[in-house]
Amino acid sequence: MVVPLCSYRGTLAAMSIVVQKFGGTSVADADRIKAVAAHAVATRKAGKDVVVVVSAMGKSTDELIVLASEVTDNRHPREMDMLLTAGERISMALVAMAIQDHGVGSTSLTGSQAGILTTEEHGQAEIIGIRGDRVREGLADGKIVIVAGFQGFSPETRDVTTLGRGGSDATAVALAAVLRAEVCEIYTDVDGVFTADPRVVPGAKKLDEISFEEMLEMAAAGAGVLMTRSVEFGRRYRIPIHVRSSFHGGVGTWVKEETMEEAIIRGVAHDVSEAKVTVHGVPDQPGVAARLFEPLAEAGVSVDMIVQNVSLQGVTDISFTVPRADLDMAEKVAEAVVGDVGAAGADVDHNIAKVSLIGAGMTDELGIAGKMFRILADHGVNIEMISTSPIRISCVVRGDDVAAAVRGLHDGFALGEEQESAENG
Repeated sequence: MVVPLCSYRGTLAAMSIVVQKFGGTSVADADRIKAVAAHAVATRKAGKDVVVVVSAMGKSTDELIVLASEVTDNRHPREMDMLLTAGERISMALVAMAIQDHGVGSTSLTGSQAGILTTEEHGQAEIIGIRGDRVREGLADGKIVIVAGFQGFSPETRDVTTLGRGGSDATAVALAAVLRAEVCEIYTDVDGVFTADPRVVPGAKKLDEISFEEMLEMAAAGAGVLMTRSVEFGRRYRIPIHVRSSFHGGVGTWVKEETMEEAIIRGVAHDVSEAKVTVHGVPDQPGVAARLFEPLAEAGVSVDMIVQNVSLQGVTDISFTVPRADLDMAEKVAEAVVGDVGAAGADVDHNIAKVSLIGAGMTDELGIAGKMFRILADHGVNIEMISTSPIRISCVVRGDDVAAAVRGLHDGFALGEEQESAENG
């Protein structure tokens, strides 16, 4: 039976199920795989049913991508998915073997064997439903079930598909939703979610908890701890997500529906993975913007921020940001529109970055935007584009200025460990 995720609104199952996802660094070598197995076994012996979702070992996915580029210069989406899903299959089998050496039953399943049904897009498929019969059968037999993350099966094409970078997170939380799990634990190489990237801000503070809404904005703004779709699954089906380190047993960060404290600013996120495309001299008339952005959508290009300048002498400039992975297609569409509407031309700016403030308490606090802009100005950071949501303010700045912008905002809003200690003292 297919369980469509969109229809599930149930409560937790009587039998307590824990879904544990382990990323690439957590299964990077034989010792790490043995540690994952021991952790899963300990959870099982503590009286929980356990489903483990694994990523490919270490950098093996990147290595397979490089290998494919050495074999061919052409895109082969279907065959790339066949190739890349091999990494997770290796991890799941090795983890299952290590668990069985503890005297505990286990079974490994590919995404298709676990009944993870997806759309047909190769490389960026979305989960549309989960059968999960074989997962339930394994749990009923007292086994730990290991599922390959990042992959599924399209019922339309009968092909293997992949879910995009970070897709194992989506696999884990979707399974937790369908199985009505108690929690979905995401084990990674960091201790949790921080107020900023600790590699940029050494004094960044680990958050004990964060709301789904805030985490969605953090993920969309560049925080790489969780895939956006996984947070959306958690919010929609009310599955608490616990982000924690795979290297020690400490408490990480709980991502959940409501938090004890509604912080004004929860954190600062940044994203250096986008580029800006500008179409110059566009006729300022109805329908021109649609002729640009409709083809971008049809081509699968995700547009983030958009700015249209004030019209001068009947023409205007339109700028928008896209992921660099989509830049070639975005350029082709922009150049086609230039010829189609008689615009002056199009260019690309690679040296940009996005920096964002996120906080649920922002909606009730006056002056946040003004303070943010003043801090950036005081650090010599020029703002090129601005976008907002009720709990987020994002600015596009020069790529060279992003570190100064993040540190300045983190210090200016007193988000770090040192500031908190001083305030408490």
